[in-house]
Parts: sequence; structure tokens; C-alpha cells
Amino acid sequence: MQRALIELHQVSLEIEGRVLLRSLNLQLFEGESLALIGPSGSGKSLLLKLMAGLLEPTGGEIWDQGRPRSSMSPEEKLRWSRRQSMLFQRNALFDSMSSLENVIFQQVESRGVDYESASRRATTTLETVGLGHAANLYPDEISGGMQKRLGIARAIALEPELIFYDDPTAGLDPITSRKIIMLIRELQVRPGRARSTIVVVTNEMARAYQVADRIAFMDRGELLVTGTVSETQAHQDPRVRLFIRGEAEGPQ
Repeated sequence: MQRALIELHQVSLEIEGRVLLRSLNLQLFEGESLALIGPSGSGKSLLLKLMAGLLEPTGGEIWDQGRPRSSMSPEEKLRWSRRQSMLFQRNALFDSMSSLENVIFQQVESRGVDYESASRRATTTLETVGLGHAANLYPDEISGGMQKRLGIARAIALEPELIFYDDPTAGLDPITSRKIIMLIRELQVRPGRARSTIVVVTNEMARAYQVADRIAFMDRGELLVTGTVSETQAHQDPRVRLFIRGEAEGPQ
């Protein structure tokens, strides 16, 4: 039986009097790949930040590994946060640091890894994502696809159990997008380690089908778990069907 890493129970989010997320219910299972799809502005990135603990819900409850997050001590929350990582939509790379330094910095600052160990791991990780040759190059000296790979390297260097990817193929051409998702999938299973759990936000159905074990659809702050790829493709909800077909509105 699959174990739920994160559970959302009637979770809502209100900011400055605006209800942005409404009564969300979701279970994220250990070792799965969940794709979050839906129109731009539907709340996908907000949901990702809630799940990662970067935002707190204003209603409902989030559980981590079978416990309400609200009952955890600050130390317990910190330990849990150190078991996860995130690739932000704009990569959040430091322009003044080389590729190698970007990967080292995250380990030293977030995990307290000593510099020498962090440097060895960073070098190995850059090789893993195909950027060994770019270790001494700066973010503005490499392509958009390579920047995505660098962001992924920085995330996986922390050896997390859970990785959140916020629109990892945004702004990339179709071929590079497909390669990035292939890399994300390949890195989910690494020798000597348990299969990691990943959540991927995307607006591209081809990429969602490529990465997902399960898919969840967001629309105007509401969440609908549509199931596997085949279940999503056969889903009868008109909002889902329209989004899959790439249609903004229904028949007139």
C-alpha cells in the first residue's frame, strides 16, 4: 500500500481578502510523479508552495507523513523541509556564481555541508545532468535549456526525497522541453537510493503525459484529481476536456 507523504484536507488560501485556493483535497504518494496542469493563473504554483511549506493555508489542514503540519515543532518542520527541494520557475540561479558554485552554495547554505564535500558532490551532479563541461561557466553564458539543467542539478545535489518542479520547461523549445522532462524522469530513480517523489507544474499536455503517474487539474483555485494519463484523456469534466484540446472556451 502506497504511503502518503503529503495530504491536503479542505485546504484554502486567502490573501488580502481574495480567496485564491478553495477546499483542496489531495494525497501525494511516496515514489509517484504527479503533474499539476491547468490554465495560467489557476493556482498551480501557489499549490506547489503550500505543499512545500513556503506558504501556510488560511483554511483546512496539511499533513506531512501522517501528521498535521500544524502540530509539528519548528525543528520537525525544518527536518522535513531538508528532505525536499524545489526548482523554481525562473531557476533562481545566482548570476555572479559559476555553475559549480551555484550547486555548491545550495548545499553549504541549506544543509551545512562542508565546502570540500559539497564541491565533490556538485562536480558529480553536473556530470549527471550533462553539464560537466560548463562547471566554470556563468548562467548568462549558457543556454536556457542548460540553465534548467543547472537548476535541476542544484535541486538533486541536496539528495531530496521529494522534489517540486515549477514549470521546468517554460520558455523552452519542444525538443529541449522533452529532453528536460526525460532528465527529470531519469533522475527520479538513482542507483542506491529509493525512488524520489516529484510534483511537476506544467501547462503543456505533452509534457504532463510524459512525466506523470497521475495528473491533477486546477481551474480558478479549485483542484480536480483526474487520475492516470489514460484516465485524464478520457475524463468527462468539460473543463478538463477543453484544456486538453487547447480550447479557451466551450462551444458557443
